[in-house]
Amino acid sequence: MKHCLVVDDSSVIRKVARRILEDMSFTISEAEDGQQALRVCQDSMPDAILLDWNMPVMDGLEFLGKLRLLEGGREPKVVFCTTENDVGHIARAIRAGANEYIMKPFDREIVEAKFHEVGLI
Repeated sequence: MKHCLVVDDSSVIRKVARRILEDMSFTISEAEDGQQALRVCQDSMPDAILLDWNMPVMDGLEFLGKLRLLEGGREPKVVFCTTENDVGHIARAIRAGANEYIMKPFDREIVEAKFHEVGLI
C-alpha cells in the first residue's frame, strides 16, 4: 500500500484529504507544517505528499526545497494543494520540485486525476 503525507495547517483539509486518499488505498500520515513534515520524511519517506503552501513555522515551498535535498527526497511525488492560483506561484512550485498543483477547494475527482497524472494510481 502506498503512503501519502498530507501537510496542511488546517485540520479540516487534512481530514478531507485523508478520507479521499484512504478511499484510494493510501496509508496516511499528517503534518501541520513543513517542519513536522520533514521529521516524518526523515523517519519514513512517503510515496506521495499533498502539500499546502501557506503554513506557520515552515511553508510548503521551503519544505519542498529541504525535502529534495534529503536522501531519497527526490522520490516522493509532490502535489501542491493551495489557494495560491497565479501563474507565478505555480511556476515557483514546479521549479522547486513539485510534480503537480491543485487548487483548494478540491474533490476526489481532482485528487484522483492529479495522482494518476504523476503515476501514483
